[in-house]
Amino acid sequence: MNYVFASTSGALEAAISSAAGKAVAMFSNAIEAAKLRSDYRKTVAELSELSNADLADLGMSRSGIHAVAYKAVYGI
Repeated sequence: MNYVFASTSGALEAAISSAAGKAVAMFSNAIEAAKLRSDYRKTVAELSELSNADLADLGMSRSGIHAVAYKAVYGI
């Protein structure tokens, strides 16, 4: 009878460990997503402060700010 309890306990420990690992990973992913979103908003804000002439010198227009910021932050 102790053998069954021991194997059940090991299975329970493995399940708890797996769930804890998933929770940590989910929390870590949420933090990373928030950081990237913050970087994106900061990049858009900084590019938006530039004049049209400055943007043209960089080879972009005001309408392309969001696309350029997205590519710069997310690499897509």
